[in-house]
Amino acid sequence: MDRIVQLLINAAALFAAVFVVPGLDFAFEPENAWLKFLLVAAIFGLVNTFLRPILRILTLPITIMTLGLFLIVINALMLLLTGAISDELALGLTVADFFAALLGAIVVSIVGMLLSMVIGTGRLVL
Repeated sequence: MDRIVQLLINAAALFAAVFVVPGLDFAFEPENAWLKFLLVAAIFGLVNTFLRPILRILTLPITIMTLGLFLIVINALMLLLTGAISDELALGLTVADFFAALLGAIVVSIVGMLLSMVIGTGRLVL
């Protein structure tokens, strides 16, 4: 049940980022748009589950030197990778450039944290 709630939180956070950040776009087609968006959220969750911990360990010295601010760059890279996978699978999410991914990562982190606090899943994302 926690995985489904986490998937819905990721989807809502990505949905907010698509509407707030100008460089993030999603092709909302009339057919299967929400299913594709949930698949993008699932891909985002898988990328964060498997690759993000590895990158956090590898970049630990620079993360310590920047007092944790480099984690935002890691989140942006995860969003860029999700956009690239989404483009490859023709799911509809496009990320224009790194700065759009950086702003999108900030929005996804804030919205995800707020939704987790409201729902009570205990997940803090940064």
